[in-house]
Amino acid sequence: MKLFVSVFAILFFITINCSAQENTLKFIDGSTSPSATLQDVSWISGSWKGEAFGGITEEIWSPPLGDSMMFSFKLVADNKVVFYELGGIRQVDDTLIFQLKHFENDFKGWEEKDETIDAKLVKIEENRVYFDQFTFEKINENEINIYVVVEDNGKAEEIKFTYKRE
Repeated sequence: MKLFVSVFAILFFITINCSAQENTLKFIDGSTSPSATLQDVSWISGSWKGEAFGGITEEIWSPPLGDSMMFSFKLVADNKVVFYELGGIRQVDDTLIFQLKHFENDFKGWEEKDETIDAKLVKIEENRVYFDQFTFEKINENEINIYVVVEDNGKAEEIKFTYKRE
């Protein structure tokens, strides 16, 4: 009986962790990113607004130019900026990489000066682009979802950002 309870607990834990991240994929070390161009993800460009973390979120994406698309992100809660992100999607050889940096509301960086959070391209579909633990989903011309795996105290959780074009 004790073995049954242990096996059940392990399977329950695995099921919860697998289902908790149903819209994102992890890049497997040693694998290769698929071929892609910025034109494949150009539908992300635009000015987007949504709600998350108890506040208003804003993302602004530039169209492809100079082998990249840049973005800015802002979270505002209680009429105050909580934090910012700056980054972009870059064309590197025949594939894409998503990179970003976080900043406090006074623009002091979270990451070290020369560090970025890098997410390699995992898979690309007509209306979805999967980077390592980040997914961009086109719902229609005026709506997108962004799924992000956020780790807090060793626990990973997939967060959904729902945006409408401004």
